[in-house]
Amino acid sequence: MGGFEGHLYPGLSFFLYGLHQARLVSRALLWDSPAQCPQRGAQDRGARARLQRACSVGSLKILSACILVAQEVHSVPRQFVLLTKMYHERSFMYRKQWQHVTLYASFLLSGCVDLASQHLLPRRCAGLEQAAQALGMSIFLPLMLSHMQDTEGVELRSHALLTQAMFLLTLVLTAELWAPDEPRLWVLKAFLSTVTGSWLIQMGFMLYRPISGYKWMDDDQSDLAFVTTSFCGHMVLAAILMIWIHGCSWVWYSHVSASARRPRAPAAPASQACAFTSTPPPRPKCWNKQLHPALSA
Repeated sequence: MGGFEGHLYPGLSFFLYGLHQARLVSRALLWDSPAQCPQRGAQDRGARARLQRACSVGSLKILSACILVAQEVHSVPRQFVLLTKMYHERSFMYRKQWQHVTLYASFLLSGCVDLASQHLLPRRCAGLEQAAQALGMSIFLPLMLSHMQDTEGVELRSHALLTQAMFLLTLVLTAELWAPDEPRLWVLKAFLSTVTGSWLIQMGFMLYRPISGYKWMDDDQSDLAFVTTSFCGHMVLAAILMIWIHGCSWVWYSHVSASARRPRAPAAPASQACAFTSTPPPRPKCWNKQLHPALSA
């Protein structure tokens, strides 16, 4: 993830994925349905539903991986090769760029597994999708540790905090393989994905395009302390954003969407036009459901 674009585009991918997961988690908690495989009703059929399935998360993962690989190859000034032979010796070339391509290949693998599970298999296999996602995140950790070898100062501190968030996200994705119906893991996955994405975007501006116009100094202790403070601020903002998404989802599914689906009463005859009925309108189904046990824990 070299350069400003190399941090911005992956950060946007993680951030948007975290927001998408937050919306699914809110819907799952409100309607008592699985977050990984939301149920589809009769209204989810037709051209609009086919378009939504075509623009699924798996397709976006593949598209993002291809764009990131193309950007990485384009940033190399010479031919993008793995080995070069100079003075009768073989040496590896562009080690960081190859690390980035390996990271993006994990995105591509996860997207291909998502598409195969959702469109090719006779029945969707959520466990296979989660396993591919956990494998992709486990690839991140050793590559990030190797990526930090020749860094120092602000870059080292920011990458260490990023590795911490990715490590926690990997633990959550691994635990989700054994407890796929645990709402706490759904919330943690959405939260950590949002934090990882927003911090990657912050790193791009901090290391390559400072908003203040002044470069961050590696030997300044105040700059290093502010890096940690900024990361904590990202965690707080991500939590506030998830609460806001859950509140908006509650308003939408409890009032707006329910009132739109409410059946209209047939028109009364002219002789009974002034008659009033005491029967209340039907209440949305989600109001009669009890809260999810995870919310009362």
